[in-house]
Amino acid sequence: MTPITFPGLGIEVTIDPVAFVIGNKPIYWYGVIIACGFLLALSAMYRIAPRNGAKGDDLIDMMLYAMPLGLVGARTYYVLFYQSLYRDANGVFQWGKAVAIWDGGIAVYGGILAGVATAVIYCRVRKIPFWPMADTAAYGLLIGQSIGRWGNFVNQEAYGGACSALWRMGITVSGVYTEVHPTFLYESLWNAVGLCLLWFVVRPRRKFDGQIFASYVLWYGLGRVWIEGLRADSLYLFSTGIRVSQLLAGLSALGALTAILLCLRRQKQNPRPLYVQRAAEKTEKE
Repeated sequence: MTPITFPGLGIEVTIDPVAFVIGNKPIYWYGVIIACGFLLALSAMYRIAPRNGAKGDDLIDMMLYAMPLGLVGARTYYVLFYQSLYRDANGVFQWGKAVAIWDGGIAVYGGILAGVATAVIYCRVRKIPFWPMADTAAYGLLIGQSIGRWGNFVNQEAYGGACSALWRMGITVSGVYTEVHPTFLYESLWNAVGLCLLWFVVRPRRKFDGQIFASYVLWYGLGRVWIEGLRADSLYLFSTGIRVSQLLAGLSALGALTAILLCLRRQKQNPRPLYVQRAAEKTEKE
């Protein structure tokens, strides 16, 4: 174990990555933190779902599919753009190493993409409106990501380049002490601020179904474009110098902004009640 310091703030902590041991199996803080973030996000979504016209039970059922498939997507995304780590000296791809997710290596965007795709299919099969579910899930995504990034702190990963600012973080990389941007903290705080903006600013002014989710994509994308540019461990688009997550974040933010503007314009020209309002009116008539 090596200490993690914030020399400008006079803080130094030493954390054992292993939280506890069950039998001979070590349980790492990274997994514990991710699990806590997931459970807190799920609890919040369950309570918020009725506000958007969604059912909490449907949300729980959907997450039973979206969570494991999202994990597969996060791992697949990472392996796809870090293939060199999973080839032997002869260039042969090692499938055993590729599936060993317990050895580390996942990418958030891969999980989001796989999770959204799963949700779309689930809602279509179950004949459930997708956008109320997506609006609900947006809050959970921000909660889970804000908490989950602290797992990176424990593992001393997801850090940025050299930094001399007051809040710089000191870590030891390959035996060498270095002071870097605490990009895990930047993203955690960015997501926490985004959660507050969605709840206190966007939610009371919501004009169309899907606006919360689109606002999440816009906010997260903007933050990721900035933060990914500071990262020292980015995934690159194969042999190019293009950071995959930065490119995807920029495109998704642009797409979300375009969608919000078009939907607001359409709503102004042809107003339509939110799904939760339409459902309430239908229930009253029955």
